[in-house]
Amino acid sequence: MSSGLPSFDLVVATVGRVDDVGRLLDSLERQTHRAFAVRVVDQNGDDRLRPVLTAHPELDLAHLRSERGLSRARNAALGSLDANAVAFPDDDCTYPVDLLERVAQRLGEDPGLDGLTGRAAAPDGSSSPSWKPDRAVLTRGNLWNRAISFTIFLRRELVERVGAFDEQLGLGSGTPWHSGEEIDYLVRAVDAGARIEYDPSLVVTHPVRADDDELGFRDGASIGYLLRKHRYPSRVLARMLVRPVGGVAVSLARRDHDRAGYHAATLRGRIAGYRGARRSNSSR
Repeated sequence: MSSGLPSFDLVVATVGRVDDVGRLLDSLERQTHRAFAVRVVDQNGDDRLRPVLTAHPELDLAHLRSERGLSRARNAALGSLDANAVAFPDDDCTYPVDLLERVAQRLGEDPGLDGLTGRAAAPDGSSSPSWKPDRAVLTRGNLWNRAISFTIFLRRELVERVGAFDEQLGLGSGTPWHSGEEIDYLVRAVDAGARIEYDPSLVVTHPVRADDDELGFRDGASIGYLLRKHRYPSRVLARMLVRPVGGVAVSLARRDHDRAGYHAATLRGRIAGYRGARRSNSSR
């Protein structure tokens, strides 16, 4: 079934988790498309992962090490890629059995397609309403709600052209910008002329973290940073600030004060991130 279709390198950055990694590897063992290798980039200071990795002898597994930081971990694997396409599954996500086959078929059918993105779903199959329902070619303006790191599949040639992830971004970066590294990567890819399509029928299962003020501020700060870094025009900045204001208003009308607090934290984060990116860039 895999004959003639593109192969994949799956780069899995992990720290702290064991059972979740095992569930991901279980889902990969069930894939109908078998032309893939898994590059587990281990940021733990011990050998906790060794038993779960050795429990999957049927997988083509490489066990790598890196310093802490999501972007650093992914960068540690980029120099050893040799498959036709690259993906970045989270260590706590799972793939449907036919996911790689479907992505491989799309890439095989369209040589001019540089990559695909899909959407995330909770274990019960539900998805956030923020995910767009329509297929689209990614642009600088529309990619914000059409990608997350573990639903991104890129041809290796594009990854080689775009280069490393920005280590100022992502969990463990040591900066206030704890997310957004994949959006940054896609903006750079689109700016380089890549044609990447969003297909909401491509779904990766991932646990849902409840929205709270901390998450809202953190993710908001990363978005603000990216808006400044990539010099988005003022109309885009205004739209990104108006959205959480609208969220506050709607939540208050529904007397949902927790949700209103989340949107307010998102707004504060976006403003702080935008200002912080200006200071960060001016100090370089």
